[in-house]
Amino acid sequence: MNHRRLSGSFSVFRLLLPAVMLVVLAGCSSSVSRVETWQGNAAQAVNAATLKAPGEIRVTAVNGRSVGNFLMDDLALDYALLPGQNDVVFIYKTIWAKTTVVDNGESKVDIVESKPQLASFDAKAGTVYEFRFDEPTTRREAEREMKDFSAEIVSSAGQVATVSTNYVPSQALARTPIPGIAGVQATSAAAQGNALDTLKAVWANASDEEKKNFLRWAFE
Repeated sequence: MNHRRLSGSFSVFRLLLPAVMLVVLAGCSSSVSRVETWQGNAAQAVNAATLKAPGEIRVTAVNGRSVGNFLMDDLALDYALLPGQNDVVFIYKTIWAKTTVVDNGESKVDIVESKPQLASFDAKAGTVYEFRFDEPTTRREAEREMKDFSAEIVSSAGQVATVSTNYVPSQALARTPIPGIAGVQATSAAAQGNALDTLKAVWANASDEEKKNFLRWAFE
């Protein structure tokens, strides 16, 4: 009798487990979908702006701080930005199914990416921004367009805040846009606090040759 009751309870548990997992995953998804781009409790966080990034856009760093460490890099995410100047580094990625037969272990898709892009703009408190760009319809078109790819950052009112350019590591200085702090002190503190994050962001976007040259220099 007890064995039957236990089996019945186990069956109910098995039936409920998928529903529980869905709830847990939904909670995780909602918590991950908004990413804060600063460290600590910034005074202006309550008035943060929002940058909405679709799955094709992978943001790697904001103001020198790495923000791209996720299990999946094709998530649609919202990035909370402090009001003021923000430097956003990102990559545009497209995925295309191969039309030819693939060998065992070979990827069934081709990935076409843009060069790392830098979008620098003045984020207004409470404003929602999004990426706007031309989407290719074929892989060949994607490969052609990626050479000169750029994206606009557009506010919810339709105003263009900036147009991205090819990212050069020296352009993105580590800084956190918190108004009301003396310029020299703020720049110095941000540079010290975000030095490691800046190195990580630069390393993530560096070519193999650049990484080799850096390591050679570091150990000389």
